[in-house]
Amino acid sequence: MEFQKDNSFISGRLKSVSFAVKGAIKLITTEHSIMVQFCIGIFVSIVGFFMHISTTEWLFQTLAIGLVMSVEGINTAVEKIADFIHPNYHQRIGFIKDIAAGAVFFAALTAIAIGLIIYVPKFL
Repeated sequence: MEFQKDNSFISGRLKSVSFAVKGAIKLITTEHSIMVQFCIGIFVSIVGFFMHISTTEWLFQTLAIGLVMSVEGINTAVEKIADFIHPNYHQRIGFIKDIAAGAVFFAALTAIAIGLIIYVPKFL
């Protein structure tokens, strides 16, 4: 099957959105790390309703959840591509995968800091 570009603006955008939704569903249903992060995101959102966080706090919390899940998605894509290109262990591939995982780590630390800034004062 040969790829054909859709030159129509509306139908092309709709196809792009459908591919993105399919990718998000695949990510959430097949990758354990995203499953955990998705559940954490739902949990802190529920806690946010009970704690009556402000609009600004909602914005930061939503941004943090989206950041972690987005970077994790990119990390997963990097790992899948690396495994496809070189299925056996290779030191350089391992280095690349470690760097991608490190990016997720930074995003997660940022999300934790945001969560602490929002919720610690509410519990004190």
